[in-house]
Amino acid sequence: MKAKQNLSTFAVILAALLLQTIHAQDLARVRYMPHWLHQAQFAGFYMAKEKGYYTNLNLDVIILDGGPTYPVKAVIEKDLAEFTSMFLSRALEIRHTENMPIVNLCQLSQKSALVFVARKSSGIEKIADFNGKKLGVWRSDFQELPKAFLRKYDLAVEVVPITSTINLFLSGGLDIMTMMWYNEYHQLYEAGIDFEDLNVFFFIDYDLNFPEDGIYCREETYNKHPDICARFVQATIEGWKYAFKNKEETLGVVIRYMKHGNIPVSKAHQRWMLNRMEDILTENGNISAPDLKKADYLNTANTLFNQGAITKFDPYEEFFVGNKLRLTNPSRNVQK
Repeated sequence: MKAKQNLSTFAVILAALLLQTIHAQDLARVRYMPHWLHQAQFAGFYMAKEKGYYTNLNLDVIILDGGPTYPVKAVIEKDLAEFTSMFLSRALEIRHTENMPIVNLCQLSQKSALVFVARKSSGIEKIADFNGKKLGVWRSDFQELPKAFLRKYDLAVEVVPITSTINLFLSGGLDIMTMMWYNEYHQLYEAGIDFEDLNVFFFIDYDLNFPEDGIYCREETYNKHPDICARFVQATIEGWKYAFKNKEETLGVVIRYMKHGNIPVSKAHQRWMLNRMEDILTENGNISAPDLKKADYLNTANTLFNQGAITKFDPYEEFFVGNKLRLTNPSRNVQK
């Protein structure tokens, strides 16, 4: 009798494993690489995986480690991931100047969070005061907008290439530094500098509102697998909805990803970042419709073209394909 029970139990386990194997075979495996190190900036992707939103739409999504050692062009060119995220300005350069056919599937961020920051003690009160100063600009994929700012206002500054730390600014080696509102700006506060001791120049206030975080893939990937693209976008949006509704749980997941990547963790800083991402990605408490607006595309493209950063650009309809994706849920907003 006991042998029969053991055989029955084994049969149940075997059947369960077989079902899992069949289900796994039904899932489309894709890779996503963020355009920077793991942090709350990408919380929606983590929560889409954590809460099973990708799996529910038959996707097996592998979230890879990103960062400065993985420039987004190389990610696509070397087929390191099917999906990546990047700033619109960088995407325009990659497609139109570097001849890499990529398309925008979803524009998560509708407004720029880039800022120039200077200490008030430096005497830098207005844009004209930048002249003759040392300005830190990142070495990696985020140079387009700062350089566009300098060209627009014909500023003669000493551009100092910097990495991802604020140390040179803290030590007085820079007069001005390029920062993200949700990231380095708050790191200054954690380093002991009060916000009231800083002058902050938001790019959005100078008619340089270039949308930032969008989801991109090869044009070939979109043409071959529009259904997979649609499912990836939809599940990611659901992940962001969940992240903003469940922030403490989300912070725990973010920190887990950071620790796995051996990235220093400050929970207070990640909370600041998640709150600022909510400011950037939502309007009136709702997730913004994830469409790249034609006016924003043309403004960004024309600015870069007129300043010589790109030599051409394609029609909006060829670059943004997100409005052609067939999402299973037509509602793109969520009430908090």
